[in-house]
Amino acid sequence: MPILKNSGFISPFWLPNGHLQSIYPALFRKISGIKYKRERIITADHDFLDLDWSYARQQSDRSKKLVILSHGLEGNSTRQYILGMVRLLNANGYDCLAWNFRSCSEEMNKTLRFYHSGATEDLDLVINHAFVHGYDCIRLIGFSLGGNLTLKYLGEKGININPAIKRAVVFSVPMDLKACSLAIIKSENRVYMHRFLKTLRPKVDAKSRLFPDKISLKDYGKVRTLYDFDHIYTAPLHGFNSADHYYEACSSMHFVQNISVPTLIINAVNDPIVPYSSLPLDIISSLSGVWLEPSTHGGHCGFRPANLTDGIYWSEKKHWNSSKMMICTNIFNNKIHLLHILLATKETDS
Repeated sequence: MPILKNSGFISPFWLPNGHLQSIYPALFRKISGIKYKRERIITADHDFLDLDWSYARQQSDRSKKLVILSHGLEGNSTRQYILGMVRLLNANGYDCLAWNFRSCSEEMNKTLRFYHSGATEDLDLVINHAFVHGYDCIRLIGFSLGGNLTLKYLGEKGININPAIKRAVVFSVPMDLKACSLAIIKSENRVYMHRFLKTLRPKVDAKSRLFPDKISLKDYGKVRTLYDFDHIYTAPLHGFNSADHYYEACSSMHFVQNISVPTLIINAVNDPIVPYSSLPLDIISSLSGVWLEPSTHGGHCGFRPANLTDGIYWSEKKHWNSSKMMICTNIFNNKIHLLHILLATKETDS
């Protein structure tokens, strides 16, 4: 399937570049009105995952439609890009499950391991748990690291994926993890890297006290970049030989060709963390059910539109009332926002 034409999305004139378009929403966007109900589930290795549920507001009965949202590196269920999406989905009849990766729910997880870009076993546990709750129509949304995780999961499952999983949409995805790790080392991107490393250090400190014979905070003195962190901590803690091994094994570009459910990838061309040149354009172009919609503007998980209506960001807009829209496997009208096509209710989904 050809890469979709540019969306035409335009950011405010006072956010003129990808850096400001990434930073402004992260620092200043506030979302109110989301009331999560937290549930803790236990993993096979006796750890835990904290799940935050938010239920549809337009239905008196429990919705059978669920969207599972996966956050980015050092994020959680309260990030603005998660809350904004949950608010709009709830208002349009979807229950939401925003899950927190291990160590990301404001309580340190119990095992030696953390989370990482390829830990699809945890996403699989969350999805299977959702089926226990009776949902028969599930969509997946992922942001940044959570987008890579989502694509890898879909590719691993391939044609054997549960048919209740209908669609997926991912944003600002680092499909080539090594390329993105090297990009964030650049001087103009170090503000993001230092922010990540600043939040990761207390977690290493906590782990070193829990497992003093297996992890040492002293090694943190060798960490200058995110690549160093992945080489010294992420890789060995999760069974990889090196950062390069971890990146190669977990980059979703190696799995996307096996995805069997309609999937939309949205990345901004001016994303400072995910270089557009790192995306596997040739692979995506050859696929029949995976689409890439590049946006000239948006930054990394930003996408604030110039004309802001009801506090809804461009990445969250969907045309929910066009019930006559039908999915065609070969031809899409690029003027129709594909996020609606992938998420809107259809008789064929039930």
